[in-house]
Amino acid sequence: MEKAVKAWSQKVIIPTYEVGEPEKNPIFLEKRVYQGSSGVVYPYPVIEKIEDKKKDKEWNAVYLENKYLKIMILPELGGRVQMAYDKIKQRHFVYYNQVIKPALVGLTGPWISGGIEFNWPQHHRPSTYEAVDSCIENNEDGSVTVWCSEVERMTRTKGMAGFTLHPDKAYLEIKVKLYNRTPHPQTFLWWANPAVKVNEDYQSVFPPDVNAVFDHGKRDVSSFPIATGTYYKVDYSAGVDISRYKNIPVPTSYMAIASKYDFVGGYENDSKGGLLHVADHHVSPGKKQWTWGNGDFGQAWDRNLTDEDGPYIELMCGVYTDNQPDFSWLQPYEEKSFSQYFMPYRDLGVVKNATKEALLNLETVNENTRLKVYVTGEYNDVVVTVKRRDEIILQDVLDLSPKDSYEQLLESVTVNPDIRVSVQDNKGSILVEWQPEQEVLKPIPEPAKPARDPKDIQSVEQLFLRGLHLEQYRHATYNPIDYYQEALKREPGDVRCNNAMGLWLMRRGQYKQAEVYFRKAIDTLTERNPNPYDGEPYFNLGYCLRMQGDNKEAYSAFYKSTWNAAWQDSGFFNAALIDAEQGNYTKALELTNRSLWRNWLNQKARHLKIMLLRLLNKKEDALKAVEESLAMDQFNYGVLYERYLLLNDDSVLEQLCELMRSNVHSFIEFSLDYAMAGRWDEANEFLSVYINATKQDVYPMALYFKGYFLMKGGHIDDAKSTYGLALNAKPDYCFPNRPEELLALQHAVSVNPDDAKAYYYMGNYWYAARQYDEAIQCWEESRQLDEAFPIVHRNLALAYFNKLGERQLAVKSLKRAFELNTKDARVLMELDQLNKKLNQSPAERLEILLKYPELVRQRDDLYLEMATLYNVLGEHQKALELIMNRQFHPWEGGEGKVTSQFVFSHVELAKREIIRGNATLAIEHLNATRIYPVNLGEGKLPGAQENDIDYWLGCAYDLLGDLISAKKAWQRAAEGLTEPAAAMYYNDQQPDKIFYQGLALIKLGDFNQGRGRFNKLLKYGEKNLFIPFNMDYFAVSLPDLLIFEDVMQERHEQHCYYLMGLGQLGLGEREKAKSAFEQVLSGNATHIGALTHSNTFL
Repeated sequence: MEKAVKAWSQKVIIPTYEVGEPEKNPIFLEKRVYQGSSGVVYPYPVIEKIEDKKKDKEWNAVYLENKYLKIMILPELGGRVQMAYDKIKQRHFVYYNQVIKPALVGLTGPWISGGIEFNWPQHHRPSTYEAVDSCIENNEDGSVTVWCSEVERMTRTKGMAGFTLHPDKAYLEIKVKLYNRTPHPQTFLWWANPAVKVNEDYQSVFPPDVNAVFDHGKRDVSSFPIATGTYYKVDYSAGVDISRYKNIPVPTSYMAIASKYDFVGGYENDSKGGLLHVADHHVSPGKKQWTWGNGDFGQAWDRNLTDEDGPYIELMCGVYTDNQPDFSWLQPYEEKSFSQYFMPYRDLGVVKNATKEALLNLETVNENTRLKVYVTGEYNDVVVTVKRRDEIILQDVLDLSPKDSYEQLLESVTVNPDIRVSVQDNKGSILVEWQPEQEVLKPIPEPAKPARDPKDIQSVEQLFLRGLHLEQYRHATYNPIDYYQEALKREPGDVRCNNAMGLWLMRRGQYKQAEVYFRKAIDTLTERNPNPYDGEPYFNLGYCLRMQGDNKEAYSAFYKSTWNAAWQDSGFFNAALIDAEQGNYTKALELTNRSLWRNWLNQKARHLKIMLLRLLNKKEDALKAVEESLAMDQFNYGVLYERYLLLNDDSVLEQLCELMRSNVHSFIEFSLDYAMAGRWDEANEFLSVYINATKQDVYPMALYFKGYFLMKGGHIDDAKSTYGLALNAKPDYCFPNRPEELLALQHAVSVNPDDAKAYYYMGNYWYAARQYDEAIQCWEESRQLDEAFPIVHRNLALAYFNKLGERQLAVKSLKRAFELNTKDARVLMELDQLNKKLNQSPAERLEILLKYPELVRQRDDLYLEMATLYNVLGEHQKALELIMNRQFHPWEGGEGKVTSQFVFSHVELAKREIIRGNATLAIEHLNATRIYPVNLGEGKLPGAQENDIDYWLGCAYDLLGDLISAKKAWQRAAEGLTEPAAAMYYNDQQPDKIFYQGLALIKLGDFNQGRGRFNKLLKYGEKNLFIPFNMDYFAVSLPDLLIFEDVMQERHEQHCYYLMGLGQLGLGEREKAKSAFEQVLSGNATHIGALTHSNTFL
């Protein structure tokens, strides 16, 4: 008999645009803003290249299928759902991208559209383009689950997604388990990100109680579904339905404000098909839509991400989060679990309520009401009831299944709060019900407000809460330490801020410094009461002491923390680890059981319990616990290894290796579980499974840990030999971030003080941990021991420039790095950017780039920089030729840069032709800017500011004697936003556009209005010149801070001088304008606006 649900693995061929090799230099993007929170990527490597041509590639897929649905999952791409097919409607109910075509918009580089992506522990997860572990599980109820799992490297938390199809059910269930494997609280969010195919007839389906939506960070708000204000710089004041894809012209996100409903989805009004997500709104409040926009800009992104499947939108579904960023907490060893359901539906239109069992819509048609019901399972004798107050006006009994939908017209009935619809199964259980709510005017919430400066916050409590918020939301540019330290200046004994400071330092391996803060917190807690309300500082002190080797006092602190129920599971577990290390296995088992009584889902405690049972020769009990634990988590590799040790069965070891895929970071994580219990031999043996299976290029930290485990286990000679192997291991992608790695490396250099690589790795660790003095010291020691290693010179250049302000040392180091490896295109790019920061002349910068044409061609950003330099130097035709002879791939921080150079080249060439009297050629150049060529990789935003283009177009027509066309062009040039601003982003109002408005107005004879524009520029610059620069708290991208930190005050002042120069130029104050532009160029020789207007008008 054929199974109702099938699952199988299969090789599939998918046309794929390959990505480049990961970057071997560690990338420290400390102030990178990524969708409103930190864009740090370390310890992950970054990929910065996408190939231009696709080729067929074999991928490992896992399929799930029942009678209604067919699902394809790609574990090699983050465990995403690649395809979800509705067999009844014969349609892909999730956007099916038939090509793997990445773009560089992911956290670590490549990201692909389509399917369902799972964003965790932050949006566009770091591993979205990496392989995860997977397996197939057959469940007793006939359902089948495909599990995907990973331990992510940033915070070392574990995430599992179980894709489940049930017999005779037309929905995909996704069971999620998120587990904190660390002793510290960690932040996370979870957004399932389904894409859906869209066209002019598509609309999003949000619950009926959603009256407003927020932008990222809640920085802006709009009414919904009818927007009536300005949102994403689009004027919706006429009243526009933004649930309709066709009505959103620009890239736009919106996230629903609190809803009491469990669903969100979308509907295709032409095909009558839709997608719905259902999850308990008590834990899944997140309901979001994202679109690239229905316009030229969006169409360019369609081309960037697919070849033939057209536009899509994302309907993100957030759990434990309702915004981006909006993070929740996982406490030490805590697991959070939940289910999400995705289902196709048809014929219903805009759903009014839904459960995983059924969906309904009730809508007015003329003066009647149409009821529609769709179910996701097979039901006999379903009862559909419609009541008007207590009067039954419809009751049907019928069989329903996903093959059929139910529809009934209720004549002379209107949709109002007196109407109640219920759908029940034959046992009386409610499948779905709905009663319209009374229409009331709901308030539109205010946007969020930025954090105030610490000194401006009055209460110590608010300082703590603000600092905690910055940590929780991973803010990129505001530092929580500033808030904690300000609080401690005012109240040195504050428990919360001392504990927070200690935690911040302990996470970074600064145990001695952290200990001081924890002890201060405990002093305050116990000043009047030796048995405090909160045990967290005791627990943190215990861990801090243990990592310093003081097990005795750590044990006492852990035990004291268990006097508070909230810390019993963590306290008993860590005390048990100390007992295990000291050979007190019976006591350790007792404490482990007490920990598990408080937290049955502590998978590390489960591993420890099995280990202890084995050591106590309780094999049967241990094997029983193994089966119980693996039934909860098949990817608990410590437990699986215990099964191998208990049974001595090589097939178990083979199963372990197959699941772990030789992922060194998983081997390290689970080997550390043995090490923390003092089981050094097992730690070494477990890690050696990876080392022995890896024929070449063993990851250096695996060898350092092996040496460390051997040394701690008393195998001194073997340890020294292994440290020697580690020293000579290939250093590529070795970016330590675990505090335990620091301990192993420190031990390695105590054994072998000449190990330059160990110092390099420690420097990487310290710099990523923002302990800059230690990082510089380690890197300088590494350089002293091995001057020929280029990356350490490059890293020191970053530290010298960004942390010490030693600009010349930075130049010297970066030049040396490039001298040692002249094939490193990334370092050449960084060197050019450093020269740019130091205001090296454009000619000198171009001369350097021209020496390395092959390297320049490897990178879009470097290639564009060369084209920009040609434009700066007046070689506009050369710049244009370079731009037109390359297929660009958009990258984060590069928004608008390619298109702006394309436009600038044409405008400058047009101006030359006007000077030469060739008006026709000038018009051709100017008209060429109206449509962006496909190779630029970016489309034009609606309402793009083209005042300069239209102004010069008017001049060209004027030269031809076509005064009517000239006047029309100048009239267009005179339109647009008139208020100057700090132009931080590529789509912000640019000040020169206001300048050309003024010129156009004067051409039209409106001198007063023209001078008014110039005066606005001048006054803005004069006023803001003396106002200190404040970083945008809600920034979504700050590309100027990606590599070398800018002195933002200097950039701000240059902007002010530029505006003053434009204003003075327009007002005829030529000398003053010249002086202002010279002031700009003295700090930024490539300021293209100051150069251009100096050359054109002065």
